[in-house]
Amino acid sequence: MIGLIRVFTTENQSIIEEHGNVISRLYGLPVMSKCIPDQPLGIFNDETEQIAIPKIVELGKQMEKDGCKLLLISCAADPAIEQLRKNVSIPVVGAGSAAALTALALGEPVGVMGITECIPAVMENLLGDSLVQYIRPEDVTNTTDLLTQAGRDKALEAARSLLSQGTKVIVFACTGFSTIGFADVLRKELRVPVIDAVEAEGLYASNFYKQLEAEPASF
Repeated sequence: MIGLIRVFTTENQSIIEEHGNVISRLYGLPVMSKCIPDQPLGIFNDETEQIAIPKIVELGKQMEKDGCKLLLISCAADPAIEQLRKNVSIPVVGAGSAAALTALALGEPVGVMGITECIPAVMENLLGDSLVQYIRPEDVTNTTDLLTQAGRDKALEAARSLLSQGTKVIVFACTGFSTIGFADVLRKELRVPVIDAVEAEGLYASNFYKQLEAEPASF
């Protein structure tokens, strides 16, 4: 089982399981999804990230005890990833680093779209000179804004702006775009490669998980 950590709070189980369902559908993996407590708006600045760190660590430790063989932090900032790795004995994959590394593999100029004022540091550091521009859709400041039609329209405008600046690959720096299935919208509307952070973390998880589950070869 793969443990997927959602870094916002909701009692709606179908929303909690959305990212895990994407990964299960694409890669055929068993996923257990849980969310941290008391953060209904998730992580959207340094303060909310710092508040979330101990919650992520505790949830990850519990999920390992529950039998998970690999953990996913389903947030593009990779919050608490180093702290969690020090507290569990299983691999931990972050959505942000997975998305950035996947984009680098394409060898094209990258534009990043998220909901925070600045691009997550982990993504900026990995992308380096491949990064063309980072953009936040107008009036979109947390994941719940993406659930509105206005938020989706602004996100589409932002994507078009990235392309006008020379972007050849769009990368999501917010897993909330996965919640609304926005990668497929851009792929159809703009005919551009899109790296969805949830799809990317699932790709890495699939590789690692299959290795963990493989039986030793007999000679």
